[in-house]
Amino acid sequence: MSDSGEIAGEVFGDRLDLAKAYHDSLATTAAERGFIGPKEVDRLWERHILNCAVIGEAFGEGISVADIGSGAGLPGIPLAIARPDLSVTLIEPLLKRSVYLREVTQELGLDNVTVIRGRAEEQQRGNFDAVTSRAVAPLGKLAGWSLPLVKHGGVMVAMKGASVSDELQRDEKEIAAAGGEDAEIFTVGAVLPQPTTLIRIVRR
Repeated sequence: MSDSGEIAGEVFGDRLDLAKAYHDSLATTAAERGFIGPKEVDRLWERHILNCAVIGEAFGEGISVADIGSGAGLPGIPLAIARPDLSVTLIEPLLKRSVYLREVTQELGLDNVTVIRGRAEEQQRGNFDAVTSRAVAPLGKLAGWSLPLVKHGGVMVAMKGASVSDELQRDEKEIAAAGGEDAEIFTVGAVLPQPTTLIRIVRR
């Protein structure tokens, strides 16, 4: 953990032990089941857990957040650990991954997390205050899956790379067609060596 230890303490506070237990589960069970690549195990803190946890800076108090295409629980589980006031729903279509998500959230005792096996487009519409995701799809397609799930005036907050402004320009029409407006690109996690880039789009 070394360099990441101090930062993790700052990000997770008195819930650091939960974050460590999740890290250990990713490094063993999730890696053994092929959800985490072997090269990623040594850099789980900085590349996966911490940069997902800091997205909590983008959410208001006590809201409901869906994480679509949650995979091994990123970003939803670090978010739920760092922000116990949030109600987090992990939506994952693949059976093996959804089984793992149920196991790990039970092991960690995360009572603010619900796991749903299914695709984003099959879920009830207008059910959440916010939807988040990480590396799921190009922005236009992602908006089409995310925005219908949030209430009017709610937001999608997606983790994206440096090319997000190009995606925003390219997929403008798809985003508008999905009901999106007021797109904003910003970073969170100033405590990290490399802050996390997010895009927030409001559902009109």
